[in-house]
Amino acid sequence: MKQTILITGSTDGIGLATAITLLKSGHQVLLHGRSQSKLDSVFKDLSAQFGPDVVSSYRADLSSANEVNALIADVRSEHKQLDVLINNAGVFNIDQTHSVDNLDIRFMVNTIAPFMLTQGLLPLLSPHGRVVNLSSAAQAPFKANELSEHSALSNGAVYAKSKLALTMWSQFLGEKHKDAGPMIVAVNPKSFLASKMVHEAYGMQGTNIQQGADILVSAALSESFASAGGRYFDNDIGRFSAPHSAAADATLMSELMAELNTLSIKLG
Repeated sequence: MKQTILITGSTDGIGLATAITLLKSGHQVLLHGRSQSKLDSVFKDLSAQFGPDVVSSYRADLSSANEVNALIADVRSEHKQLDVLINNAGVFNIDQTHSVDNLDIRFMVNTIAPFMLTQGLLPLLSPHGRVVNLSSAAQAPFKANELSEHSALSNGAVYAKSKLALTMWSQFLGEKHKDAGPMIVAVNPKSFLASKMVHEAYGMQGTNIQQGADILVSAALSESFASAGGRYFDNDIGRFSAPHSAAADATLMSELMAELNTLSIKLG
């Protein structure tokens, strides 16, 4: 059955490979990118290859709450139903860490924006819909108030914190919606894939990026993920697993969700 799937950060890397894989299987893909020129180029290429009726594009800078809200509004106005949301976009190495909303860009893009998109697009997702959140093997403990403060820590340190926070709210919402849907899962697509992020962060070429795309497609469509709500899939070991031990901290989970809900109201 043809699915309508929004993939954030789909102008290169894992996101683009996932989009192409889904288009080859006959699905409708909503592309997203921060750069208008890159988005236009990818849209033109994929439209020519697969047809203009199955590809659409949305530009938004996910470090800006206004642009996240505009993206939500645009998708909701142009689509009556969304089958899958893949929150793929993320940042690692950045020079400027302050967002236009006076937040840390790394937490905004990697943790807060995906939460806002998920909450904002829930009305479009059916009980059989799915939300796939891009986690990472790099996870580190954090304090909930770090989401609304600026950090002097390194990009790598904040990235790991932001990915654990993403994984934890995925667990919370996944459990909350487990019975009625949609299915919400966090996935580590595989460490050190040949993405721009890996090259910039570690100076290495990485392994075949299609490995990451294939697991995202499985998470989006396959029966093996139908009941995966609230779980974490680690593609480094090829199975569902426990994330960082801090994810089991009930107090931290409660504080995280309170902080995210407060930020969503403030930024909405």
